[in-house]
Amino acid sequence: MKRNGMCPLCFLKKILVRPIRVKDIYSDNPYLNEAAKTPPMGWSSWNTFRNNIDQEVIYDIALAMKNTGLRDAGYLYVNIDDNWVSSKRDEKGNLVGDLVRFADGIPSLVSKINKLGLKVGIYSSNGTLTCEDLPASLYNEKRDAETFASWGIEYFKYDFCHNESISKYAPLIYGITLSKVGQREAKEYFTKDAMLKGYAKIMKNSDVPSGVMVTGLDENAGIIEFSNIEADSEGEYVLTIEIVKKGKFKKFLVAEINDTEEYHIYFPEQKIWNHTARFQTTVYLKKGINTIKFYNPIRNNIDSAILQYRYMGKCLLDAANKRALSQGEYKPITFSICEWGFRKPWLWGNSAGNLWRTTPDIRPIWSWIMTIYERNVKLYQYAGKGGWNDPDMLEVGNGKLTKDENIAHFATWCMMNAPLILGNDLRIITKDILDIVTNKDLIEINQDSLGKQAKRIKRGMLDILIKPLENNRVAVCFLNKFGMQKKVSVNIKSILSDPYVKEVNLSEETSIYDVIEKKESYGTKLTCAVNKHSAKVFILGKPRQDS
Repeated sequence: MKRNGMCPLCFLKKILVRPIRVKDIYSDNPYLNEAAKTPPMGWSSWNTFRNNIDQEVIYDIALAMKNTGLRDAGYLYVNIDDNWVSSKRDEKGNLVGDLVRFADGIPSLVSKINKLGLKVGIYSSNGTLTCEDLPASLYNEKRDAETFASWGIEYFKYDFCHNESISKYAPLIYGITLSKVGQREAKEYFTKDAMLKGYAKIMKNSDVPSGVMVTGLDENAGIIEFSNIEADSEGEYVLTIEIVKKGKFKKFLVAEINDTEEYHIYFPEQKIWNHTARFQTTVYLKKGINTIKFYNPIRNNIDSAILQYRYMGKCLLDAANKRALSQGEYKPITFSICEWGFRKPWLWGNSAGNLWRTTPDIRPIWSWIMTIYERNVKLYQYAGKGGWNDPDMLEVGNGKLTKDENIAHFATWCMMNAPLILGNDLRIITKDILDIVTNKDLIEINQDSLGKQAKRIKRGMLDILIKPLENNRVAVCFLNKFGMQKKVSVNIKSILSDPYVKEVNLSEETSIYDVIEKKESYGTKLTCAVNKHSAKVFILGKPRQDS
């Protein structure tokens, strides 16, 4: 931890006293973009094709989605994962598709796929490069979001390779100026006239015009607030931040305008040829009196990821709205956060995007799939309409998974309200696999309008999951994780007594519908045999009319 200009006593107090947070980086405000009201369904290129993709492969997959009935079953997104992008941006700094493999351009491919009744998704990383070491979107969020929106992209996966954490240190500010864009005249405001909060403190400095600077903004510990910013008219202004140079390390500030808009300012490592420096951004002010707060909310790499993903989410929202104004069509972009679950995105993802990876990458291996399941199933309380736990793409039909393992994999993902993103080669999909992934009842469970992820009520060699459904119904899943067939018999009364399904009003003797075997019965008990590495799923309550 660096003192970064703080008085020695202030720094010691900061170390010894319980840390304070002047801004709560966690937010209860959901990400509202009119997308993913139910878990998204589609296909992604990564699991099967890795880096061997081109415009022909992607279009052929889209054709297969239409021709096999997958589109009509609800699979709408054709997601192009890593390796679509050229290793160089264009002369304007914009991302472009691989100049050979996507020679016709991404917009052309999007248009062709849209004509099939499908939507297109794309990939980048919250880093300087993608996981395949190609140009990515960190520090280019606004530009890239506008590029994707202009192409008609409707799904965006944002990975975490080559990430650079935001610095937890803030510059030493002695003043700010504001001037109308394009004008020479500027109004100056010194920090000695601002309100300070937390550990923010005035320190003398004879090298600056005001004679003082402010320290103590590091690690979310202090705020400078200017509540007297006067704008002659509404519009864009150049905000210049005047700082004292200190330390050869990066720094960061948020400028918050009128408690609504945030602007992120990055400060590079500084060479001390001069004592002071100026850094600029453009901000939007209302006519009259405005308030600007400066702070650095970063204490650790979790805070950094939250701020970065939330900023990209905002850029996607703004870009979709900008496209709607220019082209007359609003295409919301489903935002998939993919930092592999290491920074507990279930605690903050709902304020930043539509879905968040809760786990490392999946593999078509039973034990691996069960490890992913174990991590995700515990997070049922954090999922809901518009915001979903994502245990990664489906491996159904890949590797050496057995038919029972494919059934169990798909069934548990449906029960957990996971996004249903296929990862197999749809051009050669077999009937057995197609039957599994187009099971109407399992898809209905996944897409149920209540948006409730299943809760595990029994853990062991055989797990029991329950999920409340619309129209006074309950889905029940028996998952046999281990190596021999299991027989199970459970009283329906005991299932209905769980508080998670308390809103469901069923008698203990009710209809029982087996969604795998398509058989209907009536009774007070659920009794079945579950093969090893398989699952059985039932719906209790009013049976479907079209089953």
